[in-house]
Amino acid sequence: MEQKKEPVVLCGANSYEQKYYFNKEFSNLPESIQKELQIMCVLYTEDVGGILTLQFEEDGTLEFKVTASDADYLFDEIGSVLKIKQYQMEKRELLESLEMYYRVFYLGETIEERSGEEEP
Repeated sequence: MEQKKEPVVLCGANSYEQKYYFNKEFSNLPESIQKELQIMCVLYTEDVGGILTLQFEEDGTLEFKVTASDADYLFDEIGSVLKIKQYQMEKRELLESLEMYYRVFYLGETIEERSGEEEP
């Protein structure tokens, strides 16, 4: 039986500790992309609260993961969903490029393997 791999965290922000985290494994990403990710994560936690992490799943999909303290009555659950949808639309090209980057450089896929798949 194959064991499921843990997601690989790209970056995240924590409104409780007012901290931003960027995984040093991805330090070869251009500085402009690193800054854009930082701004996106920090603005999210400033607007909505809680903890946001962007993480790569086993298949290379980049997911937004949100957690909030049970005692955080200011956390905006509806705002969280709306903000993530907004980012997914506005930052679609960036997010897709990051997924491709991860699949090629970390999962060892080739671009031909990806282009052979049909679009949903």
